[in-house]
Amino acid sequence: MWKKIRKFLIRVALIFFVVTIGVVIIFRFVPLPFTILMLQRCVEQKIDGKEIRLKKDWVPLSDISNHLQLAVVTSEDQNFLFHHGIDFLAIEKAMKYNENQLKRKRKHPRTHGASTISQQCAKNAFLFPARNFIRKGLEVYFTILIEIFWSKQHIMEVYLNVIEMGDGIYGAEAAAKNYFHTSAKALSAGQSALIAACLPNPRKFNAGLPSGYVLKRQAAILNQMNLWGGKLDYGMKDDDE
Repeated sequence: MWKKIRKFLIRVALIFFVVTIGVVIIFRFVPLPFTILMLQRCVEQKIDGKEIRLKKDWVPLSDISNHLQLAVVTSEDQNFLFHHGIDFLAIEKAMKYNENQLKRKRKHPRTHGASTISQQCAKNAFLFPARNFIRKGLEVYFTILIEIFWSKQHIMEVYLNVIEMGDGIYGAEAAAKNYFHTSAKALSAGQSALIAACLPNPRKFNAGLPSGYVLKRQAAILNQMNLWGGKLDYGMKDDDE
């Protein structure tokens, strides 16, 4: 009986690895048609009696402003070009910060996360929205896979095409059209910083009608972009090495 169970588990594990690795390789060359989050939002809209809203237009990275690429790196993951999917230094810093916040015993302590762009890409592209150890474990697994089989440029391309950027708005092209009536390629540094400033809560914040808080975040992101020289250079990693 135990031999049968072991054989069954080995088969399940092999199928899981073959399927997941195959899917990651396929989407190295084929655009993702949709994500689980997109489907969930559509179901939520239907249940709430709202009109189903799903705006997305896949564009290659060459058609996405370098300003936006730099904006999300400076605001979300400044070690994106240098880590291998998981930023252990950022995790350590976030744990210390969150520990200090809890020690102050505030009613609503502000906590920091340490998810990299690679992790967010893996989560948005392949996984279901949830907060549990199983989902987190799968997130790490898929992050490792995309770091192995995808380039940093492709990770950025997928991330900026599938990430939620508003209510029913997904990806850079849809956000650019909806908020600024332009294309993702034509986004300015200021517009890009506004979009990046809204990413922590894209359904609450509006890049087209920014609040004072969003404008402060935009200014901080623009400052970081200037410190980076105003351009994201994917060759920086090779130069550094």
